[in-house]
Order: sequence, then structure tokens, then C-alpha cells
Amino acid sequence: MPLFSHVSVLAEAVVDAGRQLPRSEGLLIDATLGGGGHSALLLEQHPGLRLVGLDQDATARAAAAERLAPFGDRVSIIATNFAEYTPPEPALMVLADLGVSSPQLDVAERGFSFRLDGPLDMRMNATGDGETAAEMIDRLEENELADLIYGCGEERLSRRIARRIKADLAAQGAYSGTAALAYAVAGCYPPKARRGRIHPATRTFQALRIAVNDELGVLDRLLLQAPDWLEPGGLVGIISFHSLEDRRVKTAFLRDDRLERITRKPVVATEEEEEVNPRSRSAKWRLARRVTDP
Repeated sequence: MPLFSHVSVLAEAVVDAGRQLPRSEGLLIDATLGGGGHSALLLEQHPGLRLVGLDQDATARAAAAERLAPFGDRVSIIATNFAEYTPPEPALMVLADLGVSSPQLDVAERGFSFRLDGPLDMRMNATGDGETAAEMIDRLEENELADLIYGCGEERLSRRIARRIKADLAAQGAYSGTAALAYAVAGCYPPKARRGRIHPATRTFQALRIAVNDELGVLDRLLLQAPDWLEPGGLVGIISFHSLEDRRVKTAFLRDDRLERITRKPVVATEEEEEVNPRSRSAKWRLARRVTDP
């Protein structure tokens, strides 16, 4: 099993966007390179494209370098968060897949998942920089933690969950890992509600991951910067995975006078794709074009 095995969601939508490029030669910026799946499809489709791929995860960069090796010097991979990047020239397309990759979720040591016990970390860069999820829940007051869980996770039981977390920390110190935290969160739900299709801890873990990595703030910066990275007629396409992200993308594409929407409604996965890749169920693709004279 490779260290980084990831199935790209909504691949057909990305390929279709490639057919709408203003020309076939130029720069593609993949702002969330991951394993390089989306970029590989576009590079295969357009031999004149050159890629700059951005990712702060070393495992992802290594996997992308291997997958994209056949494209030779058409590919440049940079270790950075897209919010800190400035392109060398105007781009034909900016692509971003905002999802947490399967390898990040499935490696217990990264601390993203409640299905595999691991440390409460959740940092995307995994370099030891920045605050971990464990440090954050210890630092925040109960009301601040409740607001975070509600605001970033849309969790209706946020007050009850925050109260339980802070009580546990006061009584026993830090949680032993993700499984212990997930158990505590699930205990805040009525017994019948614990047996639904979605695990009771899903929204709380989402909220902590978003906050630890400032994901919404980073997305806001990308939405502000990306149109200026594009040449006239260039495309920006974003795949989001929850309503907090999708609302931001929809609003930016609608209100930014540098852009015109191509997708009025988000493109979602087909039933066939959902069966093959269950993580595609929540994916939404939106595409916009840079106008010539905003």
C-alpha cells in the first residue's frame, strides 16, 4: 500500500473545465496539490500546460512528485500554503481541492480521525509548528470552545460538548487521544442519535481541524488573491466539502467583479462516483472565469 493513495473527486468536472481554457498553453496553479491527481488529468489533456503545485504536506508532495514525474520539467512543486504564494506569471487556471485527503484521515499519527486512535494534533503541515488541537481545547474557555464548535462545525450541541470537554480536562487532564475525545463527544448525544450514519463526533472534529489550520481564513485569502493570479479569460475552480466553504466560494464568485460564474449551481458527484468513492458525497465544484475589464 503506498504511503499516499488518494482518489481525486469530481475528476470529470475538472477535465471538462480544462476544455474551457482560453488557450492550450500556459500556467496551471494547483493550490492544493495533494497526490497530483487533478493536475495529472489536466497535464495529460493539454501538453502545453505547465504546472506549479503547492502543498504544505511533505508526504503529499513526495507522492505528487512520483505521480507527475512523467511530465518532466513541465512540473514545479513548492512546499507552501497557497495563502503565502505569488505566481511568477498570470495563470490559465487556478485549481483548489479543499478536502482533507484520505492519507491524512487514515494515518492515526496525524490525529484527524476518530476512527483510528491517535494524538490530538490535526495540523496539516505536520512539522511541529503551530498549536495542536489538544493545546487549543486546553487554552480556550468553555464559551469560546462552544462558539468554535458551533461556528466551524455547525454542531447544535456545541454548548453541551464544550462543557463536557472542559469538565474532563479539569478532572483528568489531557485526553489520551482522538478516540477518547470522540467517546466524550458521543456521550453528549442521546443514545438513539449515536447510531446514525454520521458519527456524533464528526462536526466537532471538523470544527477543531478547521480552527487549528485556520482553513476558513486561508480560503478567504485564496478567494481574494486567485482572480489576480489569472490572465483574462483564465479559470478558477474550487472543490469544497462542507457548507461553510461552499458558501464562501459561492459568494465570492457571485460578488467579485473580477469574475463571472460558469457554474450557477455546484457540480456534485454522480451516484456511480459516490459508490466507488464515498468521500465524494459531500464534494461541490464551482467554476468561474476572469473577466477582461472588471
